[in-house]
Amino acid sequence: MKILTVNGSSRKPLRSALTAALLALFATSAWAEAVIEVYQDPNCGCCSAWAEHLEAEGFEVRQHKTPDIRAVKMEHGVTSEIASCHTAVVEGYVIEGHVPAGDIKRLLAERPDVAGLAVPGMPHGTPGMETGRQDDYAVLAWQREDRTPAIFNEYTHD
Repeated sequence: MKILTVNGSSRKPLRSALTAALLALFATSAWAEAVIEVYQDPNCGCCSAWAEHLEAEGFEVRQHKTPDIRAVKMEHGVTSEIASCHTAVVEGYVIEGHVPAGDIKRLLAERPDVAGLAVPGMPHGTPGMETGRQDDYAVLAWQREDRTPAIFNEYTHD
């Protein structure tokens, strides 16, 4: 899988911390009234746990149980390369898989020209996948025309 870097993900830690602090102070209104429409398999527990994570972070979540999640993914341009268990839509952006609420807040605050964010697969330690194990993972962004994923954020654990 070819992965590009978006928005200089190799930022220095101080710059990232300052950016996060500014977003926390000024971006609340960008997502405070956002409604996240979550499409999930009726029998998936981790999808509901992810929705609870979003609600705890202040989002309004509407869950839609569907036995044909593949059709939802196809409709929203989610390729098998970035697919996970559930697909969500918020303010025109597609959110695929266990994307942390903080990354969704950043997405809505910055409004980059991307189709959405994805955490491919189901890494342990992501919101909704708290199993006691912590996998390293990346949140990827992609554009509608060029579907090559780019790193939006990375999470590493020691």
